[in-house]
Amino acid sequence: MGTLYLVRHGQASFGAADYDNLSELGHKQSVRLGEYWRERGMHFDAVITGTLKRHRQTWEGIAEGLGLKRDDVLPWPGLNEYDSEAVIATIHEGKLEKPDSPEMYRHHFRLLRNGLSGWMLGKTQPAGMPSYVDFLAGVTTALDHVRDRHHGAKVLVVSSGGPISTAVGHVLGTSPETTIELNLRIRNTAVTEFAFTPKRHMLVTYNTLPHLDAPAYESWVTYA
Repeated sequence: MGTLYLVRHGQASFGAADYDNLSELGHKQSVRLGEYWRERGMHFDAVITGTLKRHRQTWEGIAEGLGLKRDDVLPWPGLNEYDSEAVIATIHEGKLEKPDSPEMYRHHFRLLRNGLSGWMLGKTQPAGMPSYVDFLAGVTTALDHVRDRHHGAKVLVVSSGGPISTAVGHVLGTSPETTIELNLRIRNTAVTEFAFTPKRHMLVTYNTLPHLDAPAYESWVTYA
């Protein structure tokens, strides 16, 4: 029996010109996760990441906390996030203003929820993005790779909320609506754990923050 740990990237720069960079807090979250694992003697037999900057930066923070350097990280483009702006554009004309209030944030995520539903059901096709069938395949082939190549090992995947929730939805056979809700609830540097055999993955935990489970880190819990 192997164990697969899927980690969502640290807090990125939501609303900024370039979202694909960790914020200062996002880096701290990542380092803290690595420290938590080092304190418990954790090691990984393999590391796989998406190819976005925030994925690599999150892994680098985790590695810093673990006190190690390794160059044998496998980049996997199928673990990259969907383009939320392209998804929203399928149901909303014009560019959204930068959210600067709770209501604007809620409006953004209402649109995203509806846009994701249309994409997942095959009713819309966001510009510049794969079909949802192909997006799902990018995630499931990563799961297949882990089962095929790393039986009995501890494997770390660093990715984004969309691919991680898609992996959970695939393993559990959830509806698109449930997968979307899983996606929109996942927190930065949250850990999801699968046990796996050569034949299948089994969900053990979802969206946990053991490394931030102390009053000193209460303000470090973020979602975007």
